[in-house]
Amino acid sequence: MRRITFSRNYTLSLSRSCQCYCKYCAFATHRPHLYAPVEVERMLDEAVRRNAKELLVLTGERPDHNSTVAARLAEYGHADFTAYVIWVCERALERGLLPHTNIGVLEPAELARLRAVTASQGLMLESVAERLMETVHAGSPSKHPAVRLAMIEAAGELKIPFTSGILVGIGESAEERVAALAALAAVHSRHGHLQEVILQNFVPHPDYYDREPAEIAAVAARRRWLNGIGPAPEGVDPPAWATPIEIDELKRLIGESKRLMPDVAVQVPPNLSAWWGELVVAGADDLGGLSANGDHISPEHPFPSPKQVRAELSGRGFALTERLCTHARYLDPDWIDPAVNAVIAERYWSFIPRRGSGRRSAAATIDPELCGVAIEKGSRGDSLDAAELTALFAETRPEMIEAMRSAADRLRDELAGDLASFVVNRNVNFTNVCTVGCAFCGFGKGARSPDAYEIDDAEFERRIVEAVEFGATEICMQGGIHPDYDLDRYGHWLRLAKQIAPQLHLHAYSPMEVHFMCERSGRPPAEVFEYLIEAGLGSTPGTAAEVLDDGVRGRISPNKLPVARWVEIIEAAHRAGLRTTSTVMFGHIEEPAELAEHMRVIRRLQERTGGITEFVPLSFIPFETMLGRRHGIEEISTAEILKHTAAFRLALGRSVRNLQASWVKMGVEAAAESLRWGVNDLGGTLMEENISRMAGSQHGVRLDPEQLIAVARAGGRTPAQRTTLYEIVETY
Repeated sequence: MRRITFSRNYTLSLSRSCQCYCKYCAFATHRPHLYAPVEVERMLDEAVRRNAKELLVLTGERPDHNSTVAARLAEYGHADFTAYVIWVCERALERGLLPHTNIGVLEPAELARLRAVTASQGLMLESVAERLMETVHAGSPSKHPAVRLAMIEAAGELKIPFTSGILVGIGESAEERVAALAALAAVHSRHGHLQEVILQNFVPHPDYYDREPAEIAAVAARRRWLNGIGPAPEGVDPPAWATPIEIDELKRLIGESKRLMPDVAVQVPPNLSAWWGELVVAGADDLGGLSANGDHISPEHPFPSPKQVRAELSGRGFALTERLCTHARYLDPDWIDPAVNAVIAERYWSFIPRRGSGRRSAAATIDPELCGVAIEKGSRGDSLDAAELTALFAETRPEMIEAMRSAADRLRDELAGDLASFVVNRNVNFTNVCTVGCAFCGFGKGARSPDAYEIDDAEFERRIVEAVEFGATEICMQGGIHPDYDLDRYGHWLRLAKQIAPQLHLHAYSPMEVHFMCERSGRPPAEVFEYLIEAGLGSTPGTAAEVLDDGVRGRISPNKLPVARWVEIIEAAHRAGLRTTSTVMFGHIEEPAELAEHMRVIRRLQERTGGITEFVPLSFIPFETMLGRRHGIEEISTAEILKHTAAFRLALGRSVRNLQASWVKMGVEAAAESLRWGVNDLGGTLMEENISRMAGSQHGVRLDPEQLIAVARAGGRTPAQRTTLYEIVETY
C-alpha cells in the first residue's frame, strides 16, 4: 500500500504587503498590512485548538518596503520584518507548533537567522522562463529565475529542509516547465535539501480589494470540512496570457519530476482541481498542508478535510498519513536547529525515523561493543542481559548484522534441523466490534461503525465446513472485545466448532479475551480455562502481547491488560495443561531497550513453565491505524524485519524451539529469506486474515499448502506439514 502524506497545518498570513506586481496574484496588496502581536498570539492559540502541528507563515515579498509596515515593526520592537517572523516562530515553538516559512526571497544571512527557529522553509521557483519578466512578472524583480534559484541554492548550503515547485499555466511552454524541474534537480543534486516539489496549476482569482483572503478562506474551509462541499468559486475567466492545463500535462510533469528527483516528494494541491485523485494514481505522493483555516492564496478553493481525503484515497487503495512540515528523512540534528529539534523530540518523536537505535533512547545508553558478546552468547543458547539484548536490537552495522544472521541460522539448525514447517489452518475472526481502542489496530471497530461485523452461527458453520474441506487440522479463533459478549458466548463458539468438526484442534482466545472473560464472569483465569477446555479449547495464542513493557503499552494501548496480567494468564493456561504461542509486535514506537525487556519476560516465563510452543514476531502494519495515520509511523523495512528476526532467535536461545515467520505481515519472499535468519516455521494457511488486512497489509489472506511448500523450498529447506503442537504430519 502506498502512503500519501499531508501536514496538519494552520496558515498565518503575517503580512500581505508586497513589493511585487505579479499579474496572477490576488493575495498581495500594496497597502500596509501587518498583523499585530496580539492578533498573532490569538491565531497561534487557535492553531493549537485546531490540532495543527505546522504553522505555515506566508507573507508578501519584503513587506517592510512599505513605510507604514516598517513603522509598525519598529513600534513592535523589531529592526526588520525577518526579526518579526523570528518572534512569531519563537511563540509558535513555545506552543509546540513547528514553523514553516514561505516569506519570499531572502539573503543568506536572513535564511540563517530563520533556520534557528524553523523546521523547514520554502520558496516557489515558479518558472525559469525569463521572458515572463515582461508579462506576468513585470514589475516583480524578485521573480527573476536567477534570483530565486540563488536563494534555493543558499538554503541548500545552509542545510535547510526546503520546499519548492513550479506554477503551471502562467504562460510558460511545456519545455520550460521541464526546464524548471531540471533546474531544481540540479540544485538538489548539490545539496540534497529539497523535500518536496509542488506542481501547482494556476487558477484565476477574483479581485479581493477591501476584503481579507484569510477570512474568506476560513469560512470556505469551515463549510467544506463540516459538510464536504465547498462554496462554488466565483466564475472568473482566465486572462489572455494563461496557458490551459489538462490532466495529461500534470501527469507528464509528475513523471518528469520523479525521473529528475526520484528521492523528492511530488505535491499536488487537492483543492485546485478535481484531478488530484488521478494525479495520486499517476505518482504524486503528497498533498501538502490541509490547512485548518483554508488556502489564503486561493481562498475560494477550500482544502478538503483529512477525513474527506482519506475516504477518497481509500477507495483507490492508498493510505493517508500525516507528516510534519519537515519530511521524515530530514528529522535529524544535521538538518534541524537544536531548539527546533528539542520540540520535535518532545512532542513529535514518533515521526522521527527509527534508524535502528530508536527515537527516545539516548545513544549513550546503547553500547555497540556488546553486540559481539551478545551474538557469541546467544549462539550458545546462553541468556542475555538487558544491555546485550538492547545492543542486538539497536545494531546497524552490516557486518554485525550478518554475524547475527549466521549465528541465528546455526542455532536454528541445531534446534530444528532442515525442516520448515507449517500448519493447515483457518482463521475465524468472529467479530471486529471492540471497545479497547488500540492505536496500532485497524481491525477493531465501534458497534455503530458501518464497518463493524459479527458473524452468526450459520456463517460460522460455513467457515468450519470450508476449513474441513480444505484439509485444515486447526481453527484459530480471535475477535474484538465485544461489549455484549460473556463467557458463555466464547464457550458457544468452541462447542459449535466441535459439534461440526470434532477432529479439529481449536486454538483460540488471546490473553486479552481471557482477561475480559474473567471480568465478565467474576472467575479467576484458572476457572475460565477449566470452562474453556471443557468446551473444546485445545491451545491458546499468545497474542495481545505487543511489547511487554508497560511504558510502551501505555502509549499504544492504554486500555489493554498490563504486562503482569498477560503473564498471569499465560501461566494459568500452562498450569491448566494448555500450550500457548508467544508473540511480539515490533516496528512502531518501541525502543531497543523495550524489546529487550519483552524478550526477557518471554524467556523467564518459558523457563518457569515450558509451555510456549513457538515465538511469532509480528511486524507492525501502519497504514490504516492511528499510529500510522496520526503519528507518522512508517512500515518497517524488510531488512529491519530480518535483523530483528535473528535477534529474536538469539534472545530466545534454546528456551523456545520454534521461531515463526508471519508471511501475511512480511510477504512470501521475505518469509522465504527469513529461513536463513533463524526461522524454522512458516505459520499457517490462514484462509482468512482480517487483523493485518484491515491494518493495510497487502500480502494476501490465504496460502494453499502447495504455496507454503514452495516458500520453504525457495528458502532452501525441506517442507513439512505439522499440527498445532508441532507433531509432523508429512514431509515433502
